[in-house]
Amino acid sequence: MNTKYRASLLTILFFLTYHFAAIAQAPEKLSAAEIQLALKKLNSLGTALYVAAHPDDENQVVIGYLSQTKLMNTGYLALTRGDGGQNLIGPEIREKLGVLRSQELIQARSVDGSKQFFSRAIDFGYSKTAEETLELWDKDKILSDVVWVIRKFQPDVMITRFPPDERAGHGHHTTSGILAAEAFDLAADPEAFPEQLKYVELWQPTRLVFNESSWMTEDIEKKSVDNDSILSIDLGAYNPLLGKSVTEIAAESRSKHQSQGFGATGSRGPDVEYFRHVKGEMAEDELFDGINTSWSRVEGGEKVGQLLAQAYTSFRPENPAAVVSKLMDASEALNQLEDGYWKSVKREELDKVIKACLGLYLEVRSGTNALSRRFRSNSRSGIAEYSTTPGDSVVLNVEAINRSAVPVELRSVSFTSISKDTTINTALEDNKPLDYKTDVLIPQDLPYSGPYWLRKPHDGFSFTVDDQQLIGLDDTPPAVEGIFKLTVDSRPLDIKVPVVYKRNDARSGETYRPFIITPPVYVEIEGDVHVFAEQEAKAIHVTVKAGKSGIEGKVSLDLPDGWASDPSSFDYSIALKGQEEEFVFSVLPPQAQSVGEVKAVAEQSGESYAQSMLTIAYEHIPTQTLFPTASAQLVKLDIRKEGETIGYIMGAGDEVPKALEEIGYNVSILSSDDMDVSQLSTYDAIMIGIRAYNTVDWLRYQNSKLLQYVEKGGTLITQYNTGHMLLTQNFSPYKLNISRDRVADEKAEVRFLQEDHPLLNTPNKITTQDFDNWVQERGLYFPDEWDEEQFEPVLSMNDPGEDPKKGSLLVARYGKGYYIYSGLSFFRELPAGVPGAYRLLTNMISIGKSPETGR
Repeated sequence: MNTKYRASLLTILFFLTYHFAAIAQAPEKLSAAEIQLALKKLNSLGTALYVAAHPDDENQVVIGYLSQTKLMNTGYLALTRGDGGQNLIGPEIREKLGVLRSQELIQARSVDGSKQFFSRAIDFGYSKTAEETLELWDKDKILSDVVWVIRKFQPDVMITRFPPDERAGHGHHTTSGILAAEAFDLAADPEAFPEQLKYVELWQPTRLVFNESSWMTEDIEKKSVDNDSILSIDLGAYNPLLGKSVTEIAAESRSKHQSQGFGATGSRGPDVEYFRHVKGEMAEDELFDGINTSWSRVEGGEKVGQLLAQAYTSFRPENPAAVVSKLMDASEALNQLEDGYWKSVKREELDKVIKACLGLYLEVRSGTNALSRRFRSNSRSGIAEYSTTPGDSVVLNVEAINRSAVPVELRSVSFTSISKDTTINTALEDNKPLDYKTDVLIPQDLPYSGPYWLRKPHDGFSFTVDDQQLIGLDDTPPAVEGIFKLTVDSRPLDIKVPVVYKRNDARSGETYRPFIITPPVYVEIEGDVHVFAEQEAKAIHVTVKAGKSGIEGKVSLDLPDGWASDPSSFDYSIALKGQEEEFVFSVLPPQAQSVGEVKAVAEQSGESYAQSMLTIAYEHIPTQTLFPTASAQLVKLDIRKEGETIGYIMGAGDEVPKALEEIGYNVSILSSDDMDVSQLSTYDAIMIGIRAYNTVDWLRYQNSKLLQYVEKGGTLITQYNTGHMLLTQNFSPYKLNISRDRVADEKAEVRFLQEDHPLLNTPNKITTQDFDNWVQERGLYFPDEWDEEQFEPVLSMNDPGEDPKKGSLLVARYGKGYYIYSGLSFFRELPAGVPGAYRLLTNMISIGKSPETGR
């Protein structure tokens, strides 16, 4: 690896490891104003479910209005987790991006006070028709998920973001409207998905509406005036308890979608939204017209409502604990009701309010390094104390403090999945903490942590989740939770909190990350893809890391047929948890071109382990830990190349440089300081990373230097950008208009417009077979207009039923050099080990460097 590239990568990794990896969500602590708002919500019994396709599709203004102004129990069902998108803040794509975007949605919901749901559908990339989407997803499977969420969440009002037709602009969008309308009826049908009725009851929402907008219906404002089926509602309310308008809250919520670059600025004043009636009872003025949202909708609930109303009217922000006695009265009355949806929902809300009014802080944290109460030092001791393994023991630190004059007694503390119950029977006096440690044994059968939807293999279109109770959940339930059994004002109250890991960070102070269950040993193969451009063996580095102390065994490679390693295995012995050993295998490829998967396997105590450990750590989400299979792609290529050195300007979520180094190029990552034309001229080619002209600010000032480099004889390759967020319109030496054209079908026919063009012949002969086994798509955001006298289109392709698109690969002479623009999805194909993508990109880099093309 090039020294400059390695140094920059190590700097990023160091920063992530010692800062971002420590940042996670701290326990929620409500202010007096937030408590007052939560008290008011206890007497509001209405539910709304917003339905769309992806993270960021939701209308945050509508959701925030329903949750924070109308105080309804509000949720957003995203059919997918956004796995098929691009990443503006890091390298995660596909399943890893889905994990990141799931957490961003969860954080967005924490801002607007609502809940998040998902189906098992995978975002497989852009889909142009609902027919394709429904076929690939397995309609009945995803429809059952929507029905399940409706039956479980019991919405009175359902709202779709998209219509069930082509106006939605994306097959996934259209499908969300179709499935919502069908599920609206089926949720009340006992013949539909009857296996769900073991856990939930039938449910019929009152109405379904479509959240109209001007970009889907022209002149919607005028059309709504005389159309009784369209509601227009001003949602721009100001919430004095929060000190924000709904639109300001919505901007904060939307800004959580950092991987998509959706930071938003808050606005104030009116904000009118439109809702078109689709099914059920038509509303006249408000979305909840005619729906009983009081406690009288629950048999025997009036008494609960009266007690909660008394608590709300007597609440004083300077002394929240004064209403605890009345809240405990309401809690007792709630206990007398028959089990049902609203009893469960309001039990959770009420317990949260009681806890907040008491100033009750309850925490269980893992690790032996209990933190001092004041001036907690920055200590890196207790490495890997955020984890343990099945069958191992862990020290848990318990803290409880009541910060009120209300009598509170801690009777006992127990833990989910662990057979240990500590009897306490101690009064929690005002502002006097109780702390203790306890050793617990983790059950041998406790599953490993990580996203529940990734625990089993999937088909690329929908996740495999067999546990009905997990389907629809936004996140995986905590590995272990502490259950605090208390008496408050002489009456019982149970509070459950997740076990967490906490330490002090020098820059950020108190930081958290989830406590996790890991394998006893995990392995990692360096790199996602290893390309063999020659017949020589290559070194493949494998790391074995201890999830517990005192492990030993053998580590080996599980290779495809025709591949061999020397040696066949290594012995490892690791004394301490968290330590690791690295081994180097010499891998020899077969003679012929070959693509396959290699797995690293560690044997320990008679068991085989092939999991790696992957951490996704950003400041705006809790740290996520995944245990994917320790594997990499092996690619033996029939490939030749001209030139050796490449200058690369990094784009968003860009892993192309690593792929280029795999085939022998010397890659240097360029910055604004490197834009000296004489220095640039030392490179055989310069590549612009994906969406760099959307995200790299200095390119707007320095792009002229890159064009000078081309004019003097260089080769500049620009990968795809989006046209609506360009930092400069002058990125190309000639007219070039980027459109939204794309070819989403990765198997679409590719036609050669010029069979004898150098890009298709030198130094590698490109054939249609080089477009076999592409993943997710052919390409995206193709130019649709260009200077036809200067640019030569090389390829033609199109999705079924569409006209041919010729903008996927354009090349022009400029001065003595070559300018190439490509919308082909090399950023997906290279990490996936697609041989043809490597061969074609090599030809692009090599253009003008052989006698056939000149320079």
